[in-house]
Amino acid sequence: MKGIDKKYKSTKLACYFAGFSMSAASNISALLFITFHDLYGISFTALGFLVLVNFCTQLGIDLVFTFFSDKFNLERTIKNIPLLVLAGLAVYIVIPSFIPEFAYAGLLIGTAIFSVGAGLGEVLTSPIVAAIPSDNPEGEMSKLHSAYAWGTVFVVIVSTAFLKLAGRENWMYLVLLWCIIPFVCYVLFAKSQIPELNLHDESGKENKKDFGIILCTACIFFGGAAECTMMQWVSGFAENALNIQKTYGDIFGMAFFALMLGIGRTLYSKKGKSIYPVLLFGMGSAAICYVVAALSQNAVIGLLACAFAGLCTSMLWPGTIIYTNSNYLSCGVGIYALLAAGGDLGASLSPQLVGIVADMSGLKNGMLTASLFPIAGFFLLIITHRYFKNKTK
Repeated sequence: MKGIDKKYKSTKLACYFAGFSMSAASNISALLFITFHDLYGISFTALGFLVLVNFCTQLGIDLVFTFFSDKFNLERTIKNIPLLVLAGLAVYIVIPSFIPEFAYAGLLIGTAIFSVGAGLGEVLTSPIVAAIPSDNPEGEMSKLHSAYAWGTVFVVIVSTAFLKLAGRENWMYLVLLWCIIPFVCYVLFAKSQIPELNLHDESGKENKKDFGIILCTACIFFGGAAECTMMQWVSGFAENALNIQKTYGDIFGMAFFALMLGIGRTLYSKKGKSIYPVLLFGMGSAAICYVVAALSQNAVIGLLACAFAGLCTSMLWPGTIIYTNSNYLSCGVGIYALLAAGGDLGASLSPQLVGIVADMSGLKNGMLTASLFPIAGFFLLIITHRYFKNKTK
């Protein structure tokens, strides 16, 4: 096992940096929501649409790989993922900087391009890590997803400090700074050995038609919605609804949320054994956090509720993947892609819904609306677990 670990050491590191790249690409718009709103007059609905484009593009990639994964040269695809992220970030910077009257178009096009890279990374890094022999596969999967969370903590803190020191009008230099991450990822993948991935497994093809897989996909839909809505909106919510200065809102809201997300995933990778109760607790407590954040009249309590939602939602996405793996002996790339599609669909619809409700009646009502997703997820988890218990009888 030590020989295997050494053989795939750079591969794991490249996958972690891919998660880091996804954290930068996926969260940069959320950090700049108010900046774009003030500098370019972009509405909250339009800003929410950037998130929708991000995750819908990833969703499209997920669906392509769900049904056509065997049509791709996976090794070549994996190793070129970071170049797509770099290209998207470049467009994201250039058009608003040099043609400000078309700022939103540039943000939209750039988001679509780097979202293709993020979607490929999301679909392919999980089966890569799962294919590497390990004494603790559940822990390795949780560790992979924790890279996204820890990357987000770093991105938020550095971004907040940069905007505070350099000013919001220099946001494009911040995005340029984050181009370093996918570049490092590209270098790591270039020298990494990719393990053989399961593409042609017949049982995997049959599993996609199994009702249990449909239930698991629905569970990750609600889990993705619960996690990503708070991640995308906590910065704007703290500043706009709780009247907290952006610097403090970003650090004690978004960064603390990501910190709790990372802590939860790291703890499970070290100590976790039974995923179902963790998932159930996560859905229930996440719903409470959303309601408290929306209804609290105290800004500190509201911000803490947003932050602790990170701990509550930390295992909802990777945990559903682990839960699915525990109920099916063989999961090919198509199953991982289908699960990713479910998560991305939830992460697409819920933040956009919050933006629409926020424009109509304020961000607090938008946050209250978002609580419906973990509530529904809680009851769906119970149904799903009963289904698998009855199936094994």
